[in-house]
Amino acid sequence: MTMPFYVPPEQLMKDRAEYARKGIARGRSIVAVQYAEGILILGENPSGALQKISELYDKVAFAGVGKYTEFEQLRIGGIRRADLTGYAYSREDVTARSLANAYAQTLGHIFTQEVKPYEVEIMVVEVGESPEDDRIFRITYDGTLYDERRYAAIGGAAEALVSHLAASYRDGAPLGDAIGWAKAACTAVIDENGPVAWEAAVVERTDRRRAFRRLDPATLG
Repeated sequence: MTMPFYVPPEQLMKDRAEYARKGIARGRSIVAVQYAEGILILGENPSGALQKISELYDKVAFAGVGKYTEFEQLRIGGIRRADLTGYAYSREDVTARSLANAYAQTLGHIFTQEVKPYEVEIMVVEVGESPEDDRIFRITYDGTLYDERRYAAIGGAAEALVSHLAASYRDGAPLGDAIGWAKAACTAVIDENGPVAWEAAVVERTDRRRAFRRLDPATLG
């Protein structure tokens, strides 16, 4: 019986991380921006059939970049977990924090145990009773969980997007300003000619049970 080649664990993790980052960089980045009445999620999406931003539960939304089939599996799994938790316990027990922790554990396990890591980076956001209660969580391909404030970005151009948002963001702004900041940041890092197709949604403070709402092209300007 032939013996397998030995690969140091450090090199194995490095190779997996590089593989995942390359796959994520091929996708379109997404930004989340807090505004006075909720959180805006926006990104470039040339496909009219595949959606990267969606609702997870009453006041919780999901966004993913990278390999569509992989973050779609995570999205569906998150919806099932949220529905089961809300049914077995209480709707108030379904939070972005609990879902983000579950995603982090799943991605961390896949990164260390599976042959191929997921080529995805995801975001889970929740609107609270006040801006101080809003939550934006970012989870990377290796299961690292980041608790962001005010704005965040996922994808290969995340650092450049955050830099653009930091230069323009201000607390308590209306939705129109948040859309302008998000579009300006994304446009600044898009290296293409021709029109850009946007996908955007908000989770907003409202008296309705469900807070998720997609934005139409007219609202996006």
